[in-house]
Amino acid sequence: MTHAETTQRPGGRSARVREAVHQAVLDVVIDEGVDKVGIPEISRRAGVRNSSIYRRWGTRENLLIDALLSASERELPVPDTGSLHGDLSTFASNLIAYLDTPLGDGLARTLASISDSEETRSAREAFWTGRLQAVLPMITRAIERGELPPDTDGRTLIELVIAPIHFRHLLTREHVDHAFASSLAATAIQAVRTAPSVSPPR
Repeated sequence: MTHAETTQRPGGRSARVREAVHQAVLDVVIDEGVDKVGIPEISRRAGVRNSSIYRRWGTRENLLIDALLSASERELPVPDTGSLHGDLSTFASNLIAYLDTPLGDGLARTLASISDSEETRSAREAFWTGRLQAVLPMITRAIERGELPPDTDGRTLIELVIAPIHFRHLLTREHVDHAFASSLAATAIQAVRTAPSVSPPR
């Protein structure tokens, strides 16, 4: 066995374990719902010891968020339509469709319902930081095209688009569709374009 093989095998096994555990989580969410995800069941389905799962993820909540974040990154690619409104409305439409799936609904409910602790706060923060970093290129491209002011707060713009979608999905259960997504995108863009600049405190 070569040195390259010995150095690559642990990483390869680690990746396989993560993939198997993630798939087991997604299978349980799809088959039985997010509330049924438990580490003993995930261990059985993935063929991975309980102790290995606890050592890597620490808690059920951390495992759920990691698996569902990975799934959302695959299911919610960042669009590049050539315009900011096109990007935001497409992203919003894709989010609406994703939240109507067992995985998307499970993710939203997990993030909304997990109890506050140091570990869960860190997991929640890591999730939203990761999602924000993934979608910020839409804002960067728009600034480069001259569609937005250079000092645009990208996080605020993204939140203006996605917050009403999550609100309707989790709380009011109102109907949302592509027309709603397009309207949200237009309203959010107008809001950040017209927002007064705030001078830094002296």
